[in-house]
Amino acid sequence: MNHTPAAPHRPPIHAPHHHVRDLLHAILTFIRKNTVLTIAILLALITSIIVPPDSEYISYFDFRTLSCLFCTLAVICALKNIRFFTLIARRIVSLTGNMRSAILALVYITFIGSMLIANDMALLTFLPLGYILLSSTGCERYMAFTFIMQNIAANLGGMLTPFGNPQNLYLYSKFNIPNGRFMGIMLIPFCVSVLLITLCCLAIKKVPISLRDDTDISLPRGRTWLYLVLFAYSIAIVFRSVPYWTGLIIIPAILLFVDRDALKKVDYPLLLTFVCFFIFAGNMSRIDAISSLLSGLLDKNTLLVSALSCQVISNVPSAILLSQFTTNYPELLVGVNIGGAGTLIASLASLITFREFTSHQPQNTFKYVMLFSAFNFGFLIILIIVSTLFLQVFPLPFLS
Repeated sequence: MNHTPAAPHRPPIHAPHHHVRDLLHAILTFIRKNTVLTIAILLALITSIIVPPDSEYISYFDFRTLSCLFCTLAVICALKNIRFFTLIARRIVSLTGNMRSAILALVYITFIGSMLIANDMALLTFLPLGYILLSSTGCERYMAFTFIMQNIAANLGGMLTPFGNPQNLYLYSKFNIPNGRFMGIMLIPFCVSVLLITLCCLAIKKVPISLRDDTDISLPRGRTWLYLVLFAYSIAIVFRSVPYWTGLIIIPAILLFVDRDALKKVDYPLLLTFVCFFIFAGNMSRIDAISSLLSGLLDKNTLLVSALSCQVISNVPSAILLSQFTTNYPELLVGVNIGGAGTLIASLASLITFREFTSHQPQNTFKYVMLFSAFNFGFLIILIIVSTLFLQVFPLPFLS
């Protein structure tokens, strides 16, 4: 009997377009998950063509801020792993009993926190608390509004103190502003911000809230105290009480042994987003045409120009750049503070809020951006009008 030899087995041939399709799918998935990072990378690359990389690039980066972000993110992840924020959220629910009071509590905590530990650190600390409170009570529909109010509270709450926002500390030192004069300049915008935020939160109905799961939570005492000490250490870095590089050694080293998972959960794309925006802002400040344009505009309306500048290159780079072209520090100070409201990049702290929200509700990204823009530009317009009128009516105590 003749046997026909079997054909040799050949691996299936995949059409080249399959690989292209898979690659495009992977790219689109990355862009959807990291929209702001993608924009930041493009802006950094485009401006790097205009201003080719050189030795000055190293001066763009605020290594202390990046170190603070990393250390705080790592400790916050560790605290989340032991359900520390879950316990705090439950306490807020038991004390308030309704959604309006709970949101007000979250927003005021963030507001006060920004005055003490700076806006980005306040958001890193209290946004997870907001998420846990809303998810544990089945009120996720309020998440976009709550996060936006917390974001506005963080950006505007820190304006009253020299150390509340990074741009404050810079201008406070550069112009040697007396403490009383500093707080006098910022008092009216601060009070108007408190009023607006409160009115927005009072619009929420007093919906009764209760916990979905009332199982008792017990925190591991030793690890809880350890993480709180590490958090205090990261705040000490914010206040420049200890060198920032020590945190990069001590905090990761301890977590590596105690909770390695916390280091894995750090939002590294957020850190990379900050790096890209530092490059973008630094390059923008070195483009002669932009510098010349800003110098001429500042002579006409320092407050308005500084507030609008924040919408494009963020408030901290705006403060650094514009301070080179004007001595009108009262209007500049007010402008770069209220200018933190507006676009997603008006304050880099807003990127923290955006990342936190989209990590929980990526399907509602468009809704969030629309609601964010409506509230932020509303706040910005009101604050520009009020601050302009205030500085025109009462200029002498601040300019003399």
